[in-house]
Amino acid sequence: MIQAETPAIEALIVAVPETAGSALYGMVDVLAATGNLWQTLSGNGPGHQLIRPRVVSNSLEQFTCGNGIPVTPEFSINNDPAAKIIILPELWLAPDDDMEGRYPELLDWIRHKYITGSTIYSACSGSVMLAATGLLAGREATSHWGYENLFRTKFPDVHFLPEPSLAYADASGRIVTAGGASSWHDLALHIISRHCNPGEALRIAKAYLLKMHDEGQLPYVSFVRHQPHADSVVRRCEDWLATHYRKDDAVVSTVSMSGIPERSLKRRFKKATGTSLIAYVQSLRIEEAKQSLETSPRSFEDISNEVGYENPAFFRKVFKRSTGLTPGQYRRMFRSFSDVIAIST
Repeated sequence: MIQAETPAIEALIVAVPETAGSALYGMVDVLAATGNLWQTLSGNGPGHQLIRPRVVSNSLEQFTCGNGIPVTPEFSINNDPAAKIIILPELWLAPDDDMEGRYPELLDWIRHKYITGSTIYSACSGSVMLAATGLLAGREATSHWGYENLFRTKFPDVHFLPEPSLAYADASGRIVTAGGASSWHDLALHIISRHCNPGEALRIAKAYLLKMHDEGQLPYVSFVRHQPHADSVVRRCEDWLATHYRKDDAVVSTVSMSGIPERSLKRRFKKATGTSLIAYVQSLRIEEAKQSLETSPRSFEDISNEVGYENPAFFRKVFKRSTGLTPGQYRRMFRSFSDVIAIST
């Protein structure tokens, strides 16, 4: 029996007259290449598109954005198209332009998409539009350094971070902002890694010669929390796992420290986080293993033991299922990517 291909993930890229054309169409091009560009370049035949990027705006009317580049939206917010991913690309704004009074319907729509489950991303000055929605109030965000004073004066309730290339506004990771002018590169690769797999992100980076900037020492937990929740018991378990996920009996110990029956905890954990308890622990371990493969020469057997697996063969299967690559392939591809970047810079 021929297995049907998984439908491509829908991504909507918001465009307005202030949008930078290069950032808009660069993001469209890179995301549209997922699943097929590397396969074509390597001679492995046609692939399968993993992300389908579309342009959305206030209406379907054509307009020009930065540098007079024409934009023909594929969707209007009036039709409320469905999408897992919403992206606000770089805008051409003066350092003191907070977009006050502009695009109220669009800002309402962005808030609506977040409330109904979409993940919201912004690149560079796109975070100004995101701040105007109110979704960044009381949360951390980054942008181009030239807008730091704007955030301090116009959006004082936003915790502005001028240094990181990527900033997570909440533990769920459903609002992510990217920093400087070329930050859409970082953001595109982050989106591909997160919603497809790290292997595909590395393939796209290598094909386009995109440089992956360091995301900093983010807590591994930020990569696997799928949705915000108010379950205090589950939150306590997440906090405990952030420093104890390497334990051989991490799942059993989590149940014990929760103080509630195992079946109740597993049911509540899945409802609150969107993933099972064991899958959550595996994700934390995989993230640490990826970091070790990228930055150290240690054997996978040593890494497996360090993150809590006595059986490297089993963890190898778990790792490949999550990333789309064997540990050896992941390490070689990362090093090959680094070599390409070193030559091109």
